[in-house]
Amino acid sequence: MSERIVVDADGHIMEPEDLWPRFLEPQWRDRAIHIAKDDEGMENLIIDGKPHMLVRGIMGIIGGVGMQADLEALMTPGMRTYQDGLVPGGYDPAARLEVLDDEGIDIALLYPTLGIHWEGHVAEAALADAYTRAYNRYIVDFCSHDRKRLVPIAHINLLDIDLAIAEATRARKDGCVGIYLSPDPASRAGRWLGSPEMGRFWDAASDLDMPIGFHVVARENEANPLYPYLVNADPRQTGGLVSTFLGLEVMMAFSQMLTDGVFARHPKLKLAVLETGSNWLIAWLDRMDHKFEKVVEGREGALKLKPSEYFHRQCVISADPDETMTDAVIDRVGDDKVIWASDYPHIDAEMNVLASLSKQIGHLPEESQNRILGQNCLRFYGIDA
Repeated sequence: MSERIVVDADGHIMEPEDLWPRFLEPQWRDRAIHIAKDDEGMENLIIDGKPHMLVRGIMGIIGGVGMQADLEALMTPGMRTYQDGLVPGGYDPAARLEVLDDEGIDIALLYPTLGIHWEGHVAEAALADAYTRAYNRYIVDFCSHDRKRLVPIAHINLLDIDLAIAEATRARKDGCVGIYLSPDPASRAGRWLGSPEMGRFWDAASDLDMPIGFHVVARENEANPLYPYLVNADPRQTGGLVSTFLGLEVMMAFSQMLTDGVFARHPKLKLAVLETGSNWLIAWLDRMDHKFEKVVEGREGALKLKPSEYFHRQCVISADPDETMTDAVIDRVGDDKVIWASDYPHIDAEMNVLASLSKQIGHLPEESQNRILGQNCLRFYGIDA
């Protein structure tokens, strides 16, 4: 019987406003990511001197856990600031440990928040690499408060593959156990995930034993067919629906990895599919397998395994605690392929999260529950609990 250790596979920190001015090397500090108000008094995220219009005036919504009663104000431009959306557990490691204790969570893997906004806005590889180095130094320092319970995930940018490999190697030595990648093609200069140059990075990640985590990003991506909707929608009416669309790029990147032979060529590479929910997965794998069987299987040079078999061999997916069809996902892919995540302290997260999760998996055998609650995550990332 496996021990019950509860692991949040995708928690977040709320970066302090001075992270990049403080942790960037001196030569980059005049281009640091920061928060400022414009001439109309609207607070915004400034990325290399340019405003991030998707969050102009609504920076408070970037955090916001437990503030659903204030949702109207958070989504009304100019009503709330980034600081208004903060809770201590988002930026103070001691407070985060108190949250973990209150929630019954033993370990949290930590991802950025502002960091999911700047990718794709920066085209200069050296600057993007400097941004990730600064963040990675910060998150390692944050987690040093209790390195057993607070686990850093490195943010890596792929505009320059050599720089990406060097920073992943450095971050691994500092204690980062995995790699967060933006799924946005602009963040990797439009490279196809199955390209030979990308292959060098997949090899490096495999050798470092650092699983990849594709996570949603939030930016006004002009190449995205949803771009006009993202930037023109009234956040007070449609903000929650916009967040649904953000998962599409993760789904597309994941599908590309499965169907373009990335896992076939890099059998030690591991991928976690994050913040898209899990319920869509079984229908999508079924569809990919069907198309594979009809038009690909048996052809010269074709993949040797079905897409679903590569998923089973090298991937896990994160389930939202309040999803309603998790049972079907577990039945199809197995209790060893599902992890879970709180998304704390973002606005769509909730407290007493394990009670919600228990409604979905509480009827399963204890061994299965233990795998989903934490053992799968520990195994996947090689974490010694």
